[in-house]
Amino acid sequence: MSSDKKQIYIVDDDESICRALKYLVASFGFEVRTFLSAEDFFSAVPNEAPGCLIMDIHLPGLNGWDAQQRLMKKGSNRPIVFITADQTAGFKERALKGGAVGFFQKPINNQEFVHTIYQASSN
Repeated sequence: MSSDKKQIYIVDDDESICRALKYLVASFGFEVRTFLSAEDFFSAVPNEAPGCLIMDIHLPGLNGWDAQQRLMKKGSNRPIVFITADQTAGFKERALKGGAVGFFQKPINNQEFVHTIYQASSN
């Protein structure tokens, strides 16, 4: 990874979503790694590694909510942007109250999404 590129991690169990978001985010100059589960992410990325995490809520095994709690318990200050196709009321509030810096329902508004990632990765 070149030092001038900000690292973004995408965790979604849908490979096509990972691929689409990777191309979108990389086209704005970010370095992107994708994972199909939270467990894969935790196995590959040390807690202290910098970067913004984009994570689906509904994942097999460790879901997005549990992964967020795990990061907080480990003292991580990694910004999290949640994505979901779920229309359940209160999810956005729960995510933001839990410390997420963004919340997007699929289909994602690309402009707002990238803007949120820029803001999160600048902190």
